[in-house]
Amino acid sequence: MNKRKKLRSVSVPLILFSLAIGLLGFSAVGSTRAALTYYSETYTAQIDVKSIGVTLIENDQPVSCRDYLHADDRWSEQTGELLSAIPAEEEWQPGRLYDERLSVKNSGTIDEYVRVKIYKYWLDEDGKKRTDLSPSLIDLRLTGGGWIVDEKATTAKLRDGDERDGEMIVLYYNSVLKSGGTTPLFADGIAIDGSIAAKVKETVTTNADGWTNITTVYEYDGASFMLEAEVDAVQTHNAQSAIKSAWGVDVTVGADGSLTLRP
Repeated sequence: MNKRKKLRSVSVPLILFSLAIGLLGFSAVGSTRAALTYYSETYTAQIDVKSIGVTLIENDQPVSCRDYLHADDRWSEQTGELLSAIPAEEEWQPGRLYDERLSVKNSGTIDEYVRVKIYKYWLDEDGKKRTDLSPSLIDLRLTGGGWIVDEKATTAKLRDGDERDGEMIVLYYNSVLKSGGTTPLFADGIAIDGSIAAKVKETVTTNADGWTNITTVYEYDGASFMLEAEVDAVQTHNAQSAIKSAWGVDVTVGADGSLTLRP
């Protein structure tokens, strides 16, 4: 796996008002950045839409955010470096678990519901996606505490025996995120599976003199991994309809504000 700088933005159109920020992560230590990916201001129901805000937190520090500043009548954005637990001079070591504690903070002035979409995949040396390499070897350790996995939308492997090997994980925080509040961690570490070193291909050829040549090529040689997390927040007003319109899922909202996905 090599080190290099490359940013990629993603966008998801939403129908009702929501706010989304994106986290981009790479194998390049010290070059990882967070970036705003999308937001929409189309929802104009009986709330002040310019009061919503969301911040992605990494290892207790804000990484990326978008908040409305009433005094200045503008949106405030912040970006920063990821993988802060890894010294800039240190090489990435497959098989080693790195501290990567991720959560979401409500940095707005209204309560909200939160969704996180995580993408894991590999890039070649030209920055093109390698669909022949396994996303399951990029192991973002999910905590499960307070977060619901959308099994219908998730394509990534989540547990032993899981035959899925896609790139996407979709999580919902199961409670109202109060203004100023922070969710429990949705991830607490990241590692590249140590088995990557054993994934090789051998080519056997015989030259004109009868000598046999065996060439060994590591399948992941020159590849870079990418981790993206897209965070969305939706207002609690008319929550079931808002979530259905913005995120396309059916939910049940309890009297205490708890959120469950419908089958």
